[in-house]
Amino acid sequence: MPNTLEASIDIAASPEKVWSVLSDLRRMPEFSPTTVKMVAVGGVRDGAFTVNVNKVGWKIYPTTSRIVRLEPNKAFAFRMNENRTVWSYELSPTATGTRLVETRTVDAKGLPGWLQKAIKVAMGGEQQFEADLVAGMQQTLAKVKVAAER
Repeated sequence: MPNTLEASIDIAASPEKVWSVLSDLRRMPEFSPTTVKMVAVGGVRDGAFTVNVNKVGWKIYPTTSRIVRLEPNKAFAFRMNENRTVWSYELSPTATGTRLVETRTVDAKGLPGWLQKAIKVAMGGEQQFEADLVAGMQQTLAKVKVAAER
């Protein structure tokens, strides 16, 4: 399994506008095809704990994460407590607006064994699982683009 998966998109809106859309975690279900709910306990801030409800097909499951990077108008990242992956968003100004990059990084320990087994048995195997993750990232970015360009 590669350590990093990535998707990016160019958005015809300022980094400040993109940030205002992206950093409102209550809107994450509007963008992400796998997020039902995301709540930052105590508000969106560096170190905040989040409680999430996710779905894949008919399967619904809870997760938790911690915000590990919060740089307004530049970067946002959270680390999933259950599988140690870090999901990050980087915003860079361009001549026509903002380039938004979403990355999923697996730490050096790799995914937990239970998750590797679940991927193999219930999610179509590693290649399919990763392809689905990247497709979901592309959907998320496309929806953020639409919202930011409104």
